[in-house]
Amino acid sequence: MPRPTLGGKRLTMFDTTLIAPALLDALRKLNVRTQLRSPVMFVVYVGSILTSLLYLQALLGVGEAPRGFILGVAVSLWFTVLFANFAEALAEGRSKAQAASLRGLKEKAMAKKLANGKHGAQWQPAGVDDLRKGNHILVEAGDLIPIDGDVVEGVASVDESAITGESAPVIRESGGDFSSVTGGTRVLSDWLVVRVTSNPGETFLDRMIAMVEGAKRKKTPNEIALTIMLVAMTIVFLVVTVTLLPFSLFAVENAGAGRPVAVTALIALLVCLIPTTIGGLLSAIGVAGMSRMMRANVIATSGRAVEAAGDVDVLLLDKTGTVTLGNRQAAAFLPAPGVAEHELADVAQLASLADETPEGRSIVVLAKQRFNIRQRPLESLNADFLPFSAATKMSGVDIGGRAIRKGASEAVRRHVEQLGQPFPPEVARCVEDASRRGSTPLVVADGARVMGVVELKDIVKGGIKERFVELRRMGIKTVMITGDNKLTAAAIAAEAGVDDFLAEATPEDKLKLIRRYQGEGRMVAMTGDGTNDAPALAQADVAVAMNSGTQAAKEAGNMVDLESNPTKLLEIVEIGKQMLMTRGSLTTFSIANDIAKYFAIIPAVFVGTYPQLAALDVMRLHGPDSAIMSAVVFNALIIVFLIPLALRGVRYRPVGATALLRRNLLLFGMGGIILPFIGIKLIDMLLTALRLV
Repeated sequence: MPRPTLGGKRLTMFDTTLIAPALLDALRKLNVRTQLRSPVMFVVYVGSILTSLLYLQALLGVGEAPRGFILGVAVSLWFTVLFANFAEALAEGRSKAQAASLRGLKEKAMAKKLANGKHGAQWQPAGVDDLRKGNHILVEAGDLIPIDGDVVEGVASVDESAITGESAPVIRESGGDFSSVTGGTRVLSDWLVVRVTSNPGETFLDRMIAMVEGAKRKKTPNEIALTIMLVAMTIVFLVVTVTLLPFSLFAVENAGAGRPVAVTALIALLVCLIPTTIGGLLSAIGVAGMSRMMRANVIATSGRAVEAAGDVDVLLLDKTGTVTLGNRQAAAFLPAPGVAEHELADVAQLASLADETPEGRSIVVLAKQRFNIRQRPLESLNADFLPFSAATKMSGVDIGGRAIRKGASEAVRRHVEQLGQPFPPEVARCVEDASRRGSTPLVVADGARVMGVVELKDIVKGGIKERFVELRRMGIKTVMITGDNKLTAAAIAAEAGVDDFLAEATPEDKLKLIRRYQGEGRMVAMTGDGTNDAPALAQADVAVAMNSGTQAAKEAGNMVDLESNPTKLLEIVEIGKQMLMTRGSLTTFSIANDIAKYFAIIPAVFVGTYPQLAALDVMRLHGPDSAIMSAVVFNALIIVFLIPLALRGVRYRPVGATALLRRNLLLFGMGGIILPFIGIKLIDMLLTALRLV
C-alpha cells in the first residue's frame, strides 16, 4: 500500500504539509453545524462567543469585569476550541492524504471489451465508465486492469504492488480462491479474461478511498455512549453554574460583604469543569485509529469495525498460513523392520524426483541432507513417473520392473495387499504415532515391500506461541480451525499453544461455532479468503477478508487485508485495543483533571463571595481573576500537549482489563489529579509576575 504522500513527499504526523491545511480546517470547523457534533465543545464554543460579546460590552464602558480579564478568558476559550478542531483536522488530514495517494492509482485506461466473453474473440475498445457488471474484458501483458472482476479464463502474473505494497507478483487464474483481480493492478505476463464485478464508482479502490476519508467516519456505539456520559456531566455542571449566579448575588446582598462572581468568571469556570479534554480529542482518537489500521495495510469499512477489534475476546484462526507455515516439510524417515533408514530415504527420493510440490521437494532435500543422496538426472533413469491422483491417493515411479509408490497409508495398504503381501503392523503403529504428533505420514513401498514412513510436519510459525500467550493475558481465547483430523489438529494446537481447536471443519461448522460464542455474549473475529468462508465472515463481529481472496469473501468481511497475511488478525486486534486504551486513558485523565480543577479553583473563585471558603484555598492563588485565568489557560494548553498522544495512541500492552484499569487509575488518574494543581499554580505565578491579572 503506498504510504500517504503530498507532492511526492512522504508524510509524517506533524509534517508542515499537514499542519498548514489542518490550521485552515480548524477555522472552517468553527461553523455551528460542525460544533454541534460535539456537545461538550459546543458549550465551549458558546462560551467563547459570550465572553467575546462581554468584551465588546466592556469596551463600551459597561463591563462586568476588568477588560483585560474578559479578553484573556475569551482568547483562551477560542484557543481551546481551535485546538480541539485542529486535533480532528490533523487526523483527517492524514486520512485525506491517504485517499489522495489512492486516487493517483485510478488511471483512466481503455478496456478491451469482449462481445462473447471468450479469449480470441473480437474485442472493442471501451472506456472504464462504460463498463458494467457482467461485462467481459481482455487484459494482456502490460495492460492495466481497469476495474474489479473475477478471472473466468486464463492464468497470468499480476503486479498488485500499487494496492498492497508487495513487490512480488501474484498468480491470478480462473476458479478457486485466487480468481479476484482489483482495478489499478497490472498484468505482467500472459492474458486473462475478466468478468466485471463492479460498476464504475463502486470498485474496491473507490470503496478504499471512501473508507479512509476520516470526515465521513460514523460514531461507534461505545463512542456514542461515552458522548452521552460527557453530555450528562456537562449538563450537570451547566445547571450548577447557572444556579451559582443568583446565589452569589443573594449572598452579597444579604451579607453586605464580598463581591458577586462575574458572568465571565462563571463561563470560564464552567468550561474548566466540564470534560473538555476528552471532548476535544474524542473525534481525533477515532479518526487516528482508522488511520493506524490503514498504515497496517488493512482497510476497515467503518470505525465500528476498528472498535469491535478492540473488544474481541475470541479469535478464530485458520491453521494453514496463520498458525503454521502452510507447507508441510519432510522431517524424518521412519523405516519398517528390516529396512535401513538410508534405503528408505533412497526409495522415497526416487519417488519424489518429479514431484514439484513443496512436500515432494522437501523429501528430496532431506534425503540429500541426511545421507548425501544426490538427485539423479531424470533422463538417465528411463523412468515413468506417476503424478498424484485423488482417486489412488498415491504417486510414484516405475523404473524397469520396480513400482515405487508413496502416499496415504490406507492407499498403500490396499496397493501391497493387492500384490499379495500383508501391511506390517509396526508401520501401522508408526503411522498412528506420527498422526498423534500432528504430522502427516506418507508410506513408501517398493513393489509389495513396505519400506517405511516419511513424516511430514506442518511447521508451527516461530513466535506464534508467544503471541498467543499475550492474547491470553488480554483475556482473548484463541481457536484454531483446520480440516485435519482430530489427532493431527490436537497435536498442532498443543504445540502452538492455542486454547481450543475445531477439526475437520466445514463452512457450516464455522458458522455454528461463531454463533455459539456470540450467544455467550462474546465478540468473535476471524479471517477468510474463500467463497466458503463468506457465511462465517458475514456472521463474525470482526471479519478480515484477504485481498487475494474471492469477491464474495471481501464483500462479506468488514475489513480487507491488502497484504493477504492471515496473521494480520493479531495486529488488527492490537490496533483496536490500542484505540480503546487511548480513549479510556484520556477519559480517565479528563475526569480526574476536572475533579482536581474543581477543588483547586472553586475556593479561590468564590472566596470573595463566601469568605469562609478561604480555609479550603490550599493553592493560595493570587486571586479570583488569577485563578480563573490560570485554569482557562491550563485547560487550553493541556489539549495541545495531548494531541500527539491522541493521534499516536497510548503504548500498547498485552494486559487484562483489571490490570489495564489499575494502570489507567495510577498513571492517568493520578496524573490528571496532580497535574492541574502544579500547572495552575505555575501559570498563576507567571501571570502574577507579568502583572497580567
